[in-house]
Amino acid sequence: MHMISGYLDGLGMVLQFGTLLAIAGGTLLGIIMGSLPGLTSAMAIALLLPVTFGMPPVAGMGMLLGALCGAGASGSIPAILLNIPGTPSSVATTFDGYPMAKKGEAGRALGLAIVASFFGGVASMVILSLLAPPIAEFALRFGPAEYFSLSIFGLVIIASVAGKSLLKGLIAGLIGFFISTIGTDPITGVGRFTFDELSLLTGVNLLPALIGLFAVSQVLKDTLEYDPYERLQGSAHRIDIARPRFVETLRHWKAIVTGVLSGSVVGPVPGAGGSIASLVAYDQTRRFSRSPEKFGTGHAPGIISVESANNALLGGALIPTLALGIPGEAATAVLLGGLMIQGITPGPLLFDDQSGTVYGIFLAYLVANVFMLLIMCLGIKLFIRVLTVPRKQLLATILVFCFIGVYGVDGDVFNLYLMLGFGVLGYFLNRYDFGTAPVILGLILGPIAESNLRRGLQSFQGDWTPFFTRPISVTFLVIALGLLALTLWQNYRAGRQASVSRDASV
Repeated sequence: MHMISGYLDGLGMVLQFGTLLAIAGGTLLGIIMGSLPGLTSAMAIALLLPVTFGMPPVAGMGMLLGALCGAGASGSIPAILLNIPGTPSSVATTFDGYPMAKKGEAGRALGLAIVASFFGGVASMVILSLLAPPIAEFALRFGPAEYFSLSIFGLVIIASVAGKSLLKGLIAGLIGFFISTIGTDPITGVGRFTFDELSLLTGVNLLPALIGLFAVSQVLKDTLEYDPYERLQGSAHRIDIARPRFVETLRHWKAIVTGVLSGSVVGPVPGAGGSIASLVAYDQTRRFSRSPEKFGTGHAPGIISVESANNALLGGALIPTLALGIPGEAATAVLLGGLMIQGITPGPLLFDDQSGTVYGIFLAYLVANVFMLLIMCLGIKLFIRVLTVPRKQLLATILVFCFIGVYGVDGDVFNLYLMLGFGVLGYFLNRYDFGTAPVILGLILGPIAESNLRRGLQSFQGDWTPFFTRPISVTFLVIALGLLALTLWQNYRAGRQASVSRDASV
């Protein structure tokens, strides 16, 4: 009864013209920010924070949640159309989204991504409202050992989704791990591999690395293979088929469930982030598929699982933010500031003291997902027209946005050189089939693994045993070992089948 009365109070707060307008405006800005590489949901929320001053709590938080939802979904637009992730969590969308676009089915890929994002967001809202206390309690059990094991688990997933070669995937992931050690030591404060460059004291900025590895490397590749008479596939009949794919998405309901579960479990873990959730969803969907060989070639379940996980993660990340005051990711850390501005104090008592406001925020997030669906559906034919732009102008425009996006964050020219360096690295990694996604994910997981390994050893007085005896930690390690063995076995079988086929043809 308490929950029902809270929802009724919240519904009255949401169904006001000013609140709905605020949510719609925040969602639109989030979609714009998320679709431009280098601009993130955290930046969108930060821009809107001053606008929410003086607004009612549900209206102000609804605007911020709209930006969060819109940016989370629209990162798939450049990922699918240009092979450039709009946000770090949309890295895995490029695995099947861009190959589908290269087949001339960009409209279909966008339609699947939009609907999957909507389903993931709605499902996460339900999970958020029903399971916030127990999931938040589970997230509190994560200590240094659990975070380290989660990072190892992520590294194994990186290797398994990187391509046909497990070794190349591991090497690329370890390159990212090594790059993550550049900067100030997290425990002792000593500079490492900085070469007296002040900009490297805080480590390698993720933004120039992300844009360099994906955007600049793609520009280099397309420039070297440039044909002045070629246009990307975007003919009129392809634009006509650009529409939401509700029936096709629901047909792959198992991929939606996998994505929602992955996002909902990873989301409440502070610092885990969307990259891990989307990778887990993609990996598990592929492993339990009857045709895993189709993944990476433009396969619908690959897009659906990743996009549903991305939006499900947002709802999951709100759980520790509201129930514990611990942000689940960077965007919700900024959102936490918005809560404080509105006079909302996160914590276990929040659901009792301000139940109407809390459930109003839940409903505002649901409405934000509806607005995201409507705006993305209305704009899908406009998005797809990017593919009709001649390649010469498109490459130049992308490069300009890359420089603006990287320089505009903190005005540091060194980050531009860093971006170009990563662009060259990404070009050669792609050329020799190592892939760029493992490097980025290694860069994200590296600091988590290193700092928690060393903190764990300090708290355990140098004893490694707790890493292998604590239940959650050992569970991650056992699953990682099992996935590694399964990947090796699958690669071995694929090699044997290829050898048999060659012998038969001879």
